[in-house]
This record gives sequence, structure tokens and C-alpha cells, in this order.
Amino acid sequence: MSTEISETSDNTRPDSWHVIRQTSGHCDICRQTDLDRLDKPQTWGPFASQAAAMAKRVGLIRAGKCLPK
Repeated sequence: MSTEISETSDNTRPDSWHVIRQTSGHCDICRQTDLDRLDKPQTWGPFASQAAAMAKRVGLIRAGKCLPK
């Protein structure tokens, strides 16, 4: 039996979360409503929960795509 974590594909949900890679190489987690005002060269998401976005950020750090803070 396998368990999958599914990501929502609804980009209009105000309560969804995203991982944003800043120009410095660090990744931040922000809400959908904050996306428009941020400099975002690369994004991952949306995620249904902040915990799912945090898990993705950890994976990106381990993969070398984001720098740890």
C-alpha cells in the first residue's frame, strides 16, 4: 500500500502555500496572496498546507536547489 502526498492545482486559493526561490538562492514559504508582491524567479506549489510547503523546501535544500538559512 503506497501513500501519496498530492498537491492542489488550484492557483486561486488564498490559503494555498508556495515555495519561492529568491535571487540570493534562499527559499521562502509564502501564501498565495503574497505572491504578486514578491520577486520570484522560481516557484514551487501551490501546496494545501504550510507543512507540505516546508517539506518541499527541505527537499529542495537537500537537492541543492535552495540554500539553507
